Amino acid sequence: MTRILAVANQKGGVGKTTTSVNLAAGLAQSGMRVLLVDLDPQGNATMGSGIDKRTLRTSIYQVLLGLATADSARQKSESGGYDLIPANRDLAGAEIELVDLEHRETRLKGALESVAGQYEFILLDCPPALNILTLNGLVAANAVMIPMQCEYYALEGLSDLVNTIKRIRQHLNPKLDIEGLLRTMYDPRNALAQQVSAQLKEHFGKKVYETVIPRNVRLAEAPSFGAPAVSLDRECKGSQAYVALAGEILSRNGITAAA
Repeated sequence: MTRILAVANQKGGVGKTTTSVNLAAGLAQSGMRVLLVDLDPQGNATMGSGIDKRTLRTSIYQVLLGLATADSARQKSESGGYDLIPANRDLAGAEIELVDLEHRETRLKGALESVAGQYEFILLDCPPALNILTLNGLVAANAVMIPMQCEYYALEGLSDLVNTIKRIRQHLNPKLDIEGLLRTMYDPRNALAQQVSAQLKEHFGKKVYETVIPRNVRLAEAPSFGAPAVSLDRECKGSQAYVALAGEILSRNGITAAA
């Protein structure tokens, strides 16, 4: 059974793309067949997977508009060990073009149906906005992973996202659930971070992943090498955290790692 996870948070700079790329690589290293879909016009997950967004002939843009299939658009990330449907700036135009199309909220869901059975996990790297691209991701997904920093404003943004998820569950995707909340860029020496972390656990309980992603320079450096940190330097603290996260997700879903 394919598990489709939307990595979403309308707040920027919380580690969505870092999480998407490194979790994809971590799951692949565990023997899982993984597809990563870049839904952000910035194309950072594409570049971070070692694929040049400037030379793309086919991307998620063409897939959403029905000009290409998911199969024809996907590429292999040699550095990450997973498949990728890439994105570039063309995708910004899709937000406008999708408005007038039929079934605009379910375009991604329909496109993934032809390839979903080939993967154990499909990860959707959503843009930092609650727009039509994120909506497509949430409608296509089984569940949402929410990366967030442990700071005051993060809690405000979280309530907006949770309300959006509830509305989508009511009208478009009744099976949508919150897979988990991931604490990113965490500094245990920060009293506010500890306080917000405690509040998250109080309100969301087991939905908060036990794994915590620390602040780590290697995670920030890895995209410049066109590779996930998990592949580039498996021994750094950031990589070890994402490997642990992959293990936690496999355990939650009752899956035994193949490698």
